[in-house]
Amino acid sequence: MRILFIGDIFASPGRKIVADKLHYIVSTEQIDLVVANAENAAGGFGVTPLITEELLKLGVDVLTTGNHIWDKREIYDYLAGQPRLLRPANYPSELPGTGVAVLKARDGAECAVINLQGRAHMPATDCPFRKADQILAELPPGVRVRLVDFHAELTSEKMAMGWYLNGRVTAVVGTHTHIPTADTRLLPGGTAYQTDVGMTGPYASVIGVDKDVILRRFLTSLPVRMEYAHGGVELHAVIIDADEATGKACGIKRYSATEL
Repeated sequence: MRILFIGDIFASPGRKIVADKLHYIVSTEQIDLVVANAENAAGGFGVTPLITEELLKLGVDVLTTGNHIWDKREIYDYLAGQPRLLRPANYPSELPGTGVAVLKARDGAECAVINLQGRAHMPATDCPFRKADQILAELPPGVRVRLVDFHAELTSEKMAMGWYLNGRVTAVVGTHTHIPTADTRLLPGGTAYQTDVGMTGPYASVIGVDKDVILRRFLTSLPVRMEYAHGGVELHAVIIDADEATGKACGIKRYSATEL
């Protein structure tokens, strides 16, 4: 099985490059399952029901999120009825939505997608490590392929999760910081890992936001209105090869594309 994981889709420039490139990537790379983080898809802050449906129609199979999932009030009721839009599983259970999706890939094999959020410099949540243990214990034993999106601020927390789940999941990929890291590798237990997949959006920016706005904030310490940037749009992703029988990763590679 080949899984494409697309890093944080940022605002309309990120959505546009996904619309322009996804079919080509799926076809040329023989992708069986497409997962994308969409927590910044609505103007850089949150996601809406309309944008969710738009991304699913483009061919994304599962959308993960993070701390910005709660930014748009209209998403609350929608989460309960759309199992392909995840929120981090370690938020309180009484909140709407789920953090786990089990679905069939294009090749017919089942795959679990798990969404977790870190706790360092992030909103207070339950322990993501213990929540991961609980989720894995509850998965059907036949679901061998397991992908984890760990949405966290610190590289150390992400690396700790990679080692914690080493050999128990197919892949641990990090999101949230919007900067792609160069530590793509297979851990010795057969888990594919990258600390941060990076952003899919405008790179002539400061992590997606208009750079002049951010520079003004740093220079004056005054509050500013965050506006998404437009230039230098890039798609960043990883492609993971998984053994369906064992759930072990056979390979992982970085993938990027630019908007002409």
